[in-house]
Amino acid sequence: MSSKIDRRKDVKPQEGEHKYGDVEFADPVNNKYPIDSAEHVRAAWSYINHKDNAAKYDSDEVKTIKNRIKKAAKKFDVEINDD
Repeated sequence: MSSKIDRRKDVKPQEGEHKYGDVEFADPVNNKYPIDSAEHVRAAWSYINHKDNAAKYDSDEVKTIKNRIKKAAKKFDVEINDD
């Protein structure tokens, strides 16, 4: 599994920084799915598990994003249901 995520043409990464600030993202290339707090981890997990959101990435990218969210979940002691 590659940890590389491609730049999406439908996203403006600066919008993620503007909205959330200088935080860690599960997709740091496009600044999507902030994982800097328990609340954001829960939201990121919910969003990446929506088919329409996951469809914007290839399967390896989704795995990478999910793994980053899972790591953050452990850090913030957030329980998430694995798919």
